[in-house]
Amino acid sequence: GFATIVLAGAFLLSLPVASAAGRPVPFLTALFTATSATCVTGLVVVDTATYFSLFGQLVIMLLIQLGGLGYMTVATLMAMIIGRRIGLRDRLVLQEAHNLYTMGGVVRFTRTVVLATLAIETVGALILAWRWIPEFGLTRGVYYGVFHSISAFNNAGFDLMGDFRSLTRYVADPTVNLTVAALLIIGGLGFVVLSDLFRPRRYTLHMRVVLTTTAVLIVLGTTLILLLESSNAATLGALPWGARLLAAFFQSVTPRTAGFNTIDTGSLREPTLMLIIALMFIGASPGGTGGGIKTTTFVAPMAVILSMLRGRPDPELFRRRLPPIVVYKAVTIALLSVAFVVTMATILSLTEGVKFIAALFEITSGFGTVGLTTGLTPGLGTMGRIVV
Repeated sequence: GFATIVLAGAFLLSLPVASAAGRPVPFLTALFTATSATCVTGLVVVDTATYFSLFGQLVIMLLIQLGGLGYMTVATLMAMIIGRRIGLRDRLVLQEAHNLYTMGGVVRFTRTVVLATLAIETVGALILAWRWIPEFGLTRGVYYGVFHSISAFNNAGFDLMGDFRSLTRYVADPTVNLTVAALLIIGGLGFVVLSDLFRPRRYTLHMRVVLTTTAVLIVLGTTLILLLESSNAATLGALPWGARLLAAFFQSVTPRTAGFNTIDTGSLREPTLMLIIALMFIGASPGGTGGGIKTTTFVAPMAVILSMLRGRPDPELFRRRLPPIVVYKAVTIALLSVAFVVTMATILSLTEGVKFIAALFEITSGFGTVGLTTGLTPGLGTMGRIVV
């Protein structure tokens, strides 16, 4: 199903009607873009705003929406519309996809996910349209609001600002920054956590871990980016303190699998790049629209380390003992992910002749479905595009 969506998207994007120039799009470029959109990654080899026509941009927006919701969610919705019964196997897959505790009510929850997604994206689109209509006019302002709201909530990072600039022209704009950041955070939390928030008696361990980890990573990331980049005139140094804080906050949120940026990523210092690589690797939370190894997978090994330092036999979180199978699974995923990312970064560094940290940044961005780039991806050769 997933491969079908990607290939169908690549076919549509390869058509002359999808190109702003009216010429056929090279299939590898179309395939890369379709894969990036469906995986809600955001890495691009051509500028979305200027290279693709309105038709091409709408195809990309549809792929982002399908990718954010997930293939099984969309398939279930279609089955519900035509009145087909949802079988046991599909329910089990949906339970895993949404990170639900039980299989009961999984179809009803799926319907709620779709409706909530549309509602949240609509609110985001209205706010962004309100900001952009005076700048771009009614039609374009509304269209930009809808496109960027869908791209932000699904943690895709595709933008229509042109010249690979992302949202850099709005670095000091609180409306754009806070609206997009809110959509990114809400989309990354996952619907299980969001539903639990409205049920005070269901403050589960999963919800507490997700919310605490998300808050800590945002605050820590913002603080470190401020410290590392405040003296860098090419990033935060030239901004007044209010805009500097806003930019640092946004750059702390976006690596958690979003891909938007309000300052030039290629101008960041190497320690900041390493920080962002770490944030991209961790990613969003289970059941959310983002990628990465997930916050819960990151926290489990940290709990093991803390337990060892405290001299306790078992890892604990919020006074709850973690089952060994949970810890083993988290450590396995983390180690395999590190090995995979480092291996692919090494291959990219060798094939493209670039510094390892630049290759590591792009590979981690792709692995975590983030979409941030130091400027390397648009210039990649055929082998580099395949690797990414």
